[in-house]
Order: sequence, then C-alpha cells, then structure tokens
Amino acid sequence: MAGGEYKYVKLRKGCGAFERYGMKDHSDKVKGLLSDFSPNFRVTARRMIILTAVFLCLGLLAGCGKDEDEEEKPQETVQETVTKEEPSDVTKPAPEEEKEDPNKLDAGMMRSYLSGLPVDEKIGNRRPVAIMLNNLEAAQPMSGISRADVVYEYVVEGGITRLMGLFENYDDLDKIGSVRSCREYFVYTALEFDAIYMHFGQATYAVDLLAQDYVDNLNGLGEAGDTCFYRTTDRQAPHNVYTSAAGIEAGIKKLGYREDHYDGYKGKFKFCDLDKTITNENGASAKHIEPNYKINKPWFDYNEKTGKYDRYQYGGPQIDELTGEQLSYDNVILQYNKWAQLDQKDYLAFDCHSGGIIQYCTKGMFSIGTWRRDVDSAKDGNVDMAPVRYYDMEGNEIEINNGKTFVCVIQDTALDEIVLE
Repeated sequence: MAGGEYKYVKLRKGCGAFERYGMKDHSDKVKGLLSDFSPNFRVTARRMIILTAVFLCLGLLAGCGKDEDEEEKPQETVQETVTKEEPSDVTKPAPEEEKEDPNKLDAGMMRSYLSGLPVDEKIGNRRPVAIMLNNLEAAQPMSGISRADVVYEYVVEGGITRLMGLFENYDDLDKIGSVRSCREYFVYTALEFDAIYMHFGQATYAVDLLAQDYVDNLNGLGEAGDTCFYRTTDRQAPHNVYTSAAGIEAGIKKLGYREDHYDGYKGKFKFCDLDKTITNENGASAKHIEPNYKINKPWFDYNEKTGKYDRYQYGGPQIDELTGEQLSYDNVILQYNKWAQLDQKDYLAFDCHSGGIIQYCTKGMFSIGTWRRDVDSAKDGNVDMAPVRYYDMEGNEIEINNGKTFVCVIQDTALDEIVLE
C-alpha cells in the first residue's frame, strides 16, 4: 500500500497522527477537489463541480457591475409637499403572532447529541459507549447495531473494515456485537463524542493512547474483561464475543468512570431544527453510494419511500440479527483522511487531526465540504478531544438531518474511486 512514510513516534498528549506518522501531505489533491476528479468518479460528481464553480463565479461577479474608477453621480432630489387627509377611523395592524420554538420539548426531554431527536434527559446526558464491531463476513449478522445512532467504518489491515457503533439507548439490549479489537484511529473518533470506548484487545500501536488518563475504555483483555463481555457457542472465536447493557453498566462502575457528559459538552453534529429537512437541493445526485472498500464491498441505496439510505455489503442487505431488519440511515458522510502504512503487516494509521474534505449525502443528494477539529471546543485544551466539525465551501458549519448517521472514513488517495450517482 502507498501512504505515508511509516515511522512510529511515541505518543505525546495532543500530538496528532500526522506528525507522529510522518504522513505524506495530500493537500494538493484536496485543494484540487473542485477541478481534478477522475472520469471514474461518474458524471454526477462532475456536475457537482460545475455547480460549485458557477456559484463561486456568481459570488465573485456580484460586485463587478461597475468600473472601479467610475464615480457615482449624485442624483437630484425633488421635494414635493403633499397634503394628506387625516382618516376619521384609524385601524391599527394586528400584532404578529409569536412563532413557536420548533425545538421546544416537554419537561425532562432534550435533543440527543447523537441523533438530534428528542430523548429522555437521563439518556441524552449520559456518555455514550463506542463499541468496536466485527465486520468480517463470518461475523454477520451483527447484533444490536441498529440501535447505534452513529456508525463509523474504517479500513484496517488487509483491506477489511471494522465498524464502531455509538450507543446511547441500550438499556434493554442483552447482546451487542460481536466485539473486536482496537485500532488507534477509532479511539480518536470516540473521544469526539466523550464516549466510553469498548474493545476486545488492541493493536500494539494503540497501547500508548489507551493508557492516557483522558481515555476511558473497557477492554475485554483488561481489568473489566469478565465483567463486560461474554462468549457465545454459536460461532467460533474470535467472532463470538459480545457485551450487554448489564455488562456495560458493571464495567463502568468497576473502573469508576464518569457516567455523564462533562460540563460544557456541546456535542459533535449541528442538527437542523426539528421542523426542518435538509435536502441538499443545490447538490448532485447521490441515490447510490459506493465507498469502495475492497473486501466487504458495501453500498448504500436511497429509499424514496422511507427517505433513508439502506445499507448493503457482501452482496446483500446488512441486517441486525436481533430485529431481522436492514440497517438504514438518514445521513451518510464520506470523510477523507490522510493515512499511512505502519509496517509490513499492513497496520494503518489515519490522520484524525489535520482536516480534509467530505461529501455529505442525504435525501438522495450530496454536497461537498470540509472537516476539521474544533480546537476551541477541546476539553481542557486537549486537541485529541476536540470534535470534528463539517463545513460547506463558504466556511459555514453544515446542518445535517435529525436521525441516524453513517460515516465512512476513506483513504484520501482513493478519492477518485468513489461512486456517487
């Protein structure tokens, strides 16, 4: 694999993966996003480029109607005296009705940091759990994944992918998984959500980060192993490790982790008002999405009836074993990160700090934007805990639809291999 020059440097607090792994800077490719797509990216992407260029040109030309050296001539003003007749009856205009706050909720309710939808305050203020999920074909179907409001997918070694689900409403779940081992970049993502990170073992490169005092994790091969996790007999190891609501609660209490969000936590996403729908109407078609992961070959198809994206992989629908239903999402975000290969075993690193580009897909359309860490929101000034925000091409933070979100983190060198049509 071609990526950055791999050289492992010992972790230092707040030090990003870009610095630590000496990744090659693909900024030229990022800067050329609007003009340098490969023909393989399909016609719809080129249409998006044209639209963006047109809008940029319109913005630049808006103030070009006059010659800079041309002086405006003052217009003569003619004052005319008009005698008005006083009406005998003066009707006062009716006062405007005050608009009701679309986000007003009943007492004891709040908007979820993960979905934007109303949830009980006890659930919404509780730290979510970020659980590593086995995505090998032998581990399908997963259990409980449909209850994750946010799911991340990254490539790990050998071209396979691993998922991480963020769960806030899991109290009635007896089976979540199967659970697999940690990769460092997933930890950085979990930190964005102030989540408690759950995994069964880890790669060597993640050991230093997991040892930091700002990382709260439940490790199946660590102190909380027997408390949090159990094995089933219906599948062979390593595809048979699961957790449950009871196990999660017991593990958190055993290790004494903070259970609620810290004071001042603002969440990661900017959700639209509850009475609003984002349509991406000025974007391009994204009724079919292929992130181009090589092994599971996933794709998303927009379902006109539900207004959501249905998820497929390994040649068919991806379902939740507990419900028998296909996974579906309101938002699909393709996030491009710099990356590096760390060793001959194909372990990877992703730069989760330096920023890059995104494609935001919703309601069958996509728009182009950027991602970067919101350093001003970093807890205790720790950049590792700063949430990633998404911005449009004018620099405004992107509003996304309320509901479930699937984020595909993609190697930035694979930008022109993605299908959106």
